[in-house]
Amino acid sequence: MNKIFYNEASASRLGWDPCWFGCKEYDEDLVKSISNWQRKCGIKADGMCGPATYRRIRAEREANSSLYTVPSIKYKKSANIIFKGDSIPIEWESVSLWSESDGLKCHKFSRYTSKRDIKMFVNHWDVCLNSDSCARVLNNRGISVHFCIDNDGTIHQLMDMNNAAWHAGSRKWNHSSVGVEISNAYYPKYQSWYIKHGFGERPLVSGELIHGRSMETFTGFYNVQIEALKALWKACHECLDIPYKCPLDSDGNTLKKVSTSAAANRFKGFVSHYHLTNRKIDCAGLDIEGILKEIR
Repeated sequence: MNKIFYNEASASRLGWDPCWFGCKEYDEDLVKSISNWQRKCGIKADGMCGPATYRRIRAEREANSSLYTVPSIKYKKSANIIFKGDSIPIEWESVSLWSESDGLKCHKFSRYTSKRDIKMFVNHWDVCLNSDSCARVLNNRGISVHFCIDNDGTIHQLMDMNNAAWHAGSRKWNHSSVGVEISNAYYPKYQSWYIKHGFGERPLVSGELIHGRSMETFTGFYNVQIEALKALWKACHECLDIPYKCPLDSDGNTLKKVSTSAAANRFKGFVSHYHLTNRKIDCAGLDIEGILKEIR
């Protein structure tokens, strides 16, 4: 693959610039700079600024920018989410809908007129500083998700659940699932940003194994985000009939690798993105089975 051409096309599509990596041109120097930056982040150092690298470099730039602040939008509080145009009750007071004037929304998705057959709820982390940034990244990439959960626990619905969001990486998964991006920049170096903006320190997760590989220490979710997630799961269970199940290991704990049945689109229940493909690690550390036991 021509890496110079790839980076130029990627920059045009996603909206980044060589100066983000300390360069001026789309050339071999940029490829080397991207590789060095990727290596520092512990991701594949291929010298190409693809979606994963773009998310991470954007988060770093926002965290280091004195001009960047948490959006001061006062979200309207709702007690409903939307499925096929109908309001569905949710036991959570802070919900923002895409139809509201300040709501977050996605623009690229597959529209359904008939009722969609939804089997799975897929959990992601966004590797962004907050949900506003996540929504902008998704739209820049031409992909989408149904929900975001912000640092303060606000649930943002970005589209009707009856439409298929482009979030899971495969058409078969996208068209049979609902997805959420939980705000979490992942790298511990962003702790100071969270503290500065009033969210406090995130818990740190160490010694986690996913796909049989040990992960570097990373930031976990705030308690308020987990409580919001519980409320969202419960509402989706009741309106979409998604069973309170997740992929389990032989000991009855949350599976920490790809689920054969989920990857084949035969599973019904709640999964993390890593259950679908070994190319993903989100949401490592999210004990789906433990949380489901609390709400069953």
